[in-house]
Amino acid sequence: MTMLVAMVTPFHTDGSLDAEGAQTLATYLIENQACDGLVLNGTTGEAPTTTDEEKETLIRAVAEAVGDRATIIAGAGSFDTRHAVELARTAEKAGAEGLLVVTPYYSRPTQEGIRHHITTIADATALPVTLYDIPARTGTALTTDTLLRLAEHPRVTGVKDAAYDLLKSAEVLAATGLRYYSGADELNLPLYAIGATGVISTIGHVAGTTTKAMLHAHDQGDTRSATRLHRHLTPIVSAITTKAPGTVAVKALLNDRGLPAGPVRLPLVPADTDLLNHLRQACE
Repeated sequence: MTMLVAMVTPFHTDGSLDAEGAQTLATYLIENQACDGLVLNGTTGEAPTTTDEEKETLIRAVAEAVGDRATIIAGAGSFDTRHAVELARTAEKAGAEGLLVVTPYYSRPTQEGIRHHITTIADATALPVTLYDIPARTGTALTTDTLLRLAEHPRVTGVKDAAYDLLKSAEVLAATGLRYYSGADELNLPLYAIGATGVISTIGHVAGTTTKAMLHAHDQGDTRSATRLHRHLTPIVSAITTKAPGTVAVKALLNDRGLPAGPVRLPLVPADTDLLNHLRQACE
C-alpha cells in the first residue's frame, strides 16, 4: 500500500516559484496527510508552465526538506524526446528517486514511436520509470501490447493509470510485475481491488489520511469499511476533479487553510467564490 500525492507547485503572489513554501507543503503532506511519496513537476504541479530551472529548484528544495521520509518522483514529460531526456538527467542530479514519464502529447506518435520515446528516456538515467497513461490529456493511450513490451525494460517499473480502462489494467497486472498506481481518484479503490500497488492522488492534499485508511481497510480484508470510505470521499473527489482543473481546486483549498500554494499560472485561472464555497462544503 503506497499513497503518493501529485503535489501542486507553490508560487508567491507575484507568480514566482515559492521553494520554501514547497518545503513546508511537502512536510505537511508527509506529517499530516500520511503521504508516502511526492510526485513533483506533473500536471497538478503545473509543469507545462514552469521552466526547467524552476523544476530543478523545486526538486532540490523538496528533497532537502523530505530527506528519507518520503520518495520523490519527478515528472520528465515532454513531446520532445531530447528535452525529456534532459529533464530526466537533471531530475536525477537534483535528488529525484524516480521518474514519471507521460506519453508524448500533441504530436500523437504511433505506438512504436511512443515505445522508443520512453525507452530512450529510461536508458538516459539509472532511475526507475513510472509510465503515465492519460489519453484524455495526451491524445494517445498506451496499448496493452505496448505496456507489455515496455515492462521488459529493466527500469520501467510502474504505471500511473488514468486511462479509465480496467480491463487493460487487469491484463497488464496479470502478465507483468509492473506496480500500478491509480491516477484518477474516483478509481482509487476499484483499481486497488484488482491489484494496484497504491495511488498517485490529487485529493491526498486534503484527504490523504482518509484515502490511506481506505486502502488499509482493504488490505485488512474489511471491504465494507473500504467501500464506506470510498463513498465518503466521493463528494470531495467530485468537487476537486469536475468543477475546475484539480490544480485550481487544490490550491484554493490549501490557500483557504493557510498552507502555501499561491496562485495558478495562466492559462489556469483561480477559483471563484462559488467554487471555493462548494469545495468547503464537500470537505465538510
